[in-house]
Amino acid sequence: MLVKAGRIADDPFTPVADGDALPDAAIIVSLKRFLAGRDSLLGREHPLGVRLETGESPESLGENIHRLALVVLHVPYFKDGRAFSWARLLRTRLDYRGEIRVTGHFLLDQIAFFTRVGVDAFDITQNVSLDAIDAAINEIGQVYQPSVDGRATIRDLRAARSSPVATS
Repeated sequence: MLVKAGRIADDPFTPVADGDALPDAAIIVSLKRFLAGRDSLLGREHPLGVRLETGESPESLGENIHRLALVVLHVPYFKDGRAFSWARLLRTRLDYRGEIRVTGHFLLDQIAFFTRVGVDAFDITQNVSLDAIDAAINEIGQVYQPSVDGRATIRDLRAARSSPVATS
C-alpha cells in the first residue's frame, strides 16, 4: 500500500528488475541499472525512479538527480538509520525536489521522523489502518531541532512568545 500525504495513493511506477525488459510506463530501476544505462533511461518519455539500498549514497546519482521523478530508499531492517540521512541529504545538500519514498522494513513509529527529513511517500507492507498511519505521521507535536520540514522548534515558539508585540 502506497501512502502519500496520509492517504492511500495509486502507484504509477513499475519496479523493474535488472535484466528485465522495460515496460512503456513509469519505472523504478536499481542504482546499478541506472548507472549502466543512464542516457537511455533518462531519454525515455516516461518518469524514472531509482531505488537505492541503504549502502548506496544518493550522491551516486550524480548531476542527473534532478531529472529523476522518484528516489526510493529501501530499508533492509528497521535498525538501519542511513535512509534518514539519505533523505535529508537529498533535500538539503542535493536540493532534490522530486518524490522520496521509503520501502522495506521500517516501523510506523519511524514515519514521523522520515517525514521530518523530507520523505513524501511510504510503501507500507504491514496490515495497518489508515488511522494508524495518520497517527504515526502526526505523532510529533512539538520539535526541538530544525529539519527539512521547516516546523518551528520549541525554542522558536518560546522566543516568539516572550518577545514584545509591536504596536503601531
